[in-house]
Amino acid sequence: MSEMDSKFAELHQIIEAHKDWPGALMPVLQAAQEIFGCVSEDVQKVIAEGLGVTLSEVYGVATFYAQFSLQPKGEYVISVCLGTACYVKGSQAVLDKLSEVLDTPVGSTTPDGKFTLQATRCLGACGLAPVMTINGDVYGRLTPDQVPAIIEKYRTPA
Repeated sequence: MSEMDSKFAELHQIIEAHKDWPGALMPVLQAAQEIFGCVSEDVQKVIAEGLGVTLSEVYGVATFYAQFSLQPKGEYVISVCLGTACYVKGSQAVLDKLSEVLDTPVGSTTPDGKFTLQATRCLGACGLAPVMTINGDVYGRLTPDQVPAIIEKYRTPA
C-alpha cells in the first residue's frame, strides 16, 4: 500500500468513527488537515461522500476557517501583515518583493515546496511595522531591500 493509500485509509477510519455525530464535518476536516497537510479537492470529495454531505458544504467550511489549507503549505510559511499600521509603513512593497524573490504569487507555494507566501491581517506587532513572520520568527521594521538576505538564510540554513 502506498503512503497516499495509507493516508486515505486513515481518513476513511476517521469518517466512519464520526459519520453519525452531529457536527462531524469539523473534526473530520481537522483530522484530514493533520493527515494530508491540506484539504485538497480529492480529500474534500472523500469527506463529502463519506459523511453524506455536499462537496460545496465541505468546501464552504474548509475555506471559511483559516486553519484549513486547500493546498500543501511549504516548509517555511511566510506571513506578511497588511494590517493598517504595517500597510501605511510599506508592507505591500515588502510583500511584492517577497513575491518577486520567491518567484511565486501571494497565496501560493513555491514549486519546490519550500516556501508558502501569504498576506495576513494584524500579527500583533504593530510597533515593529512593517512585520512578517517565517514559521513564527518575527521580522520587523522591514524594507524591501532586506528581503533577499532574509530569504537566503532559509534557502541555505547554517
